[in-house]
Amino acid sequence: MQHTRRLATAVLAVAVLLWSAGCAPTRPPSGTGRTRVTPTTVAIKGSDTMVNLNQAWAESYMGENRDARVVVNGGGSGTGIAALLEGKTDIAASSREMTAEEIAAATKAGHAPKAQIVGLDGIAVIVNAANPVQSLTVAQLAAIYTGKTTDWKQVGGNAGKIVLLGREVNSGTHVFFKEHVIQGGNSTSPAEYAKATLFVSSSQAIVSEVAHNARAIGYVGLGYVSDAVRALPIAPATGKPAVAPSPESVVAGTYPISRPLYFYTRGEPSGAVKAFLDYVLSADGQAVVRELEFVPVT
Repeated sequence: MQHTRRLATAVLAVAVLLWSAGCAPTRPPSGTGRTRVTPTTVAIKGSDTMVNLNQAWAESYMGENRDARVVVNGGGSGTGIAALLEGKTDIAASSREMTAEEIAAATKAGHAPKAQIVGLDGIAVIVNAANPVQSLTVAQLAAIYTGKTTDWKQVGGNAGKIVLLGREVNSGTHVFFKEHVIQGGNSTSPAEYAKATLFVSSSQAIVSEVAHNARAIGYVGLGYVSDAVRALPIAPATGKPAVAPSPESVVAGTYPISRPLYFYTRGEPSGAVKAFLDYVLSADGQAVVRELEFVPVT
């Protein structure tokens, strides 16, 4: 599966500022129905999985609206949500739902966070191209990541200790994988990542390590898979067919490790924030989702 990305990956602090002084504002294509905005800045912070997608949206939007500025930063879903609740960003990009604790903190502060699904993503489980394992079940993945299964020969591979790679704790991908794979969908389960898991700061770092380590396994957003690694088909249970991660299997709901991607605002969006969100959900905005190998919501 060939995946290309037109933007640099794993950028944790990206500020895209385009300004055309003295020029008349550029109007969006007729018939789009999107709102015009006055000169202002919209700040987005959060999910590293979404940072390149957010940057692409920002560049495309500002290309149509020369009087608009959109500043994009990563840092992880939890970081973005915390910044939103502290009033330090307009939009929190998150690859997971807000937790009960985060919602309680928002309520205590007098906010009513508004969630909007802006795209879909499948979490691909990747191995080295030389690894002979052809597929895994969700239960086998859970056993690997909790440390119950430690050698590749236990799941049909060559003998050798499994090298576990995961995203750092503040990542929405880390949280989603833990809840939906390691804990089997039960967030109250005490199951945890194995102590041997190596947590890294970006999806690209996981791809790079897996590409060079024949015993490594990792997980990344669908858009990060490249020819340097191999994405394993995953079966939801023993005896069920294994399904390869793809936009089609994510939309169909057949790939078992899939998730929505969210934009959170501190309340009902308005003004420049609403104008940008309208663009993200428009046909043009969702075309950007498809271009970056995520899955459109429309």
